[in-house]
Amino acid sequence: MSFCLPQSTNVCFFTFVKLIKKNISNNIPLLTCEQLDSMKRCTSLIFICGLLLYRYNGWQRGLQALTAITPSGVSNWDGSRNVTILLWYWPFSVSLSLKGDVCWDLYRIPSCRLVDQRSMFSSADVVVFHNRELVEGKQKLPLELPRPQNQRWAWMSLEAPVFNGHLQRFANIFNLTVTYRKDADICIPYGELLPQEAENSPVVDTPENKSSLVCWVVSNYRSQHKRSKVYKELNDLVPVKVYGRWTKTPLRSRDLLPTISHCYFYLAFENSLAKDYITEKLWRNAYQAGAVPIVLGASVREYKTLAPPNSFIHVDEFASVKDLVKYLQLLAEDKKRYREYFQWKQQWKVKLYTDWRERLCKICSEYNNLPQWKVYSDLQSWVYAINPSNTLH
Repeated sequence: MSFCLPQSTNVCFFTFVKLIKKNISNNIPLLTCEQLDSMKRCTSLIFICGLLLYRYNGWQRGLQALTAITPSGVSNWDGSRNVTILLWYWPFSVSLSLKGDVCWDLYRIPSCRLVDQRSMFSSADVVVFHNRELVEGKQKLPLELPRPQNQRWAWMSLEAPVFNGHLQRFANIFNLTVTYRKDADICIPYGELLPQEAENSPVVDTPENKSSLVCWVVSNYRSQHKRSKVYKELNDLVPVKVYGRWTKTPLRSRDLLPTISHCYFYLAFENSLAKDYITEKLWRNAYQAGAVPIVLGASVREYKTLAPPNSFIHVDEFASVKDLVKYLQLLAEDKKRYREYFQWKQQWKVKLYTDWRERLCKICSEYNNLPQWKVYSDLQSWVYAINPSNTLH
């Protein structure tokens, strides 16, 4: 059940709870007769809220959800104070330094305080939880702690839906999503395009010294993946140079881009077909190496939304892999047409996101536009919107 009550109900209940809290702090009865009289019009609404909360959420969690609601529809932060972002635990247990004013010093994001001390829970505006540790049971949500009235809890993940596990138990807990999807509350992509400054627009040189038609770096190879099936068909028609743990030819970090640069085309194949799931395979491995990416993962439309026009080749735009191979061979022979796939670099440059601190600081950049009383009543359905079968592709 989605906890989405009419605004009049939200305002009414917020006022009701506020009066109770005020009277308790002043050591007077929960509600005075005058206050009760002023609340008559809200009685039925509050009664209904109570029944719904008891039925679906339990009193404690329901009260926390309701008391997090304010009459305004968006955040009431005006920029006059720091927004405190509390990371409850570091993703994959790899911590980074938070000394100084990290968000300003590193990313020029003002009024943002990024902390990882759990003792600051009561003063945090947003508490962030990375999904992997939750679903693996390595970390738990602090449901036993009294949740401050306006505090928001954020669910964070950069995984494709199929790797996020079962999320039904997180219904009616999180207020924000922090992930790569464009429709997330805080979008943290693997990479994006930034405009080139006019005075710094580079002269685009087509990468030379190409010795392989197609190459691929892969470690997690599974035959049931769609990308594996496409690769097999492709390799039957033209030789594909493969690197990575799967072929026991891993590349050191410093060798990755120079190796790919010797290939005309790079298989930027994602391990899952999911909405907006476009990783460093495109942004770093192909674009920064100077190879034309052959992509598979998100839809053609989504790639065209996020990537420069005429900068990639999508598998789904061809009737067959055989037709794709013919096109690749044509481009490799026609240097003029091949060079056209690099013209985008005159206007755009690639920005990679690799630091969790930068992703977390971005919450502050978006804070003033965040909804104040949003709750994900069914996080599972939202995350698996495009891939509900929980099946690897």
